[in-house]
Amino acid sequence: MEEYIWILWAVLGVFFITAEVFTLGFVLLWFGIGAIAAAIAASLGVGVLGQFLIFAAISTVLTIMSRTIFDNVFTSFDDEDVKMGIDTLPGRIGTVKVPSKGALNAASVKVYGSTWKAFPIDEELELTEGEKVEVVRVEGSSIYVRPAKKELRGWRDN
Repeated sequence: MEEYIWILWAVLGVFFITAEVFTLGFVLLWFGIGAIAAAIAASLGVGVLGQFLIFAAISTVLTIMSRTIFDNVFTSFDDEDVKMGIDTLPGRIGTVKVPSKGALNAASVKVYGSTWKAFPIDEELELTEGEKVEVVRVEGSSIYVRPAKKELRGWRDN
């Protein structure tokens, strides 16, 4: 029976490596490599205790090393420099689709393919249909806009 134990380790290693594809943690790969190392040790005649120690040591060391390496890779950027979602809207140019009359009358403005309820920054300003506007700020689900300083084309206006 002990002469075939390397097959058990090899199957276990392939199972762990295959299972890694379906998980999020990036841990099972290291157990798979540890099991393959134990299979090689078993085929070279190392005892069962030695095989288990090789499996445990390699799996543990690789897991710890990968955690420190990947922690540095995935946290090495400054969060303040990364803008996503609505944080990217201020400064963008949009087109008025439905006009407004003053600050309390909402317009409809299309910015990068999404239509937003928009209010002019200046209370006296009326937004006319087709006018290019610049997003000044986002509050909730509304944007506050002012006329664009120069005629700019949005990426969907090509």
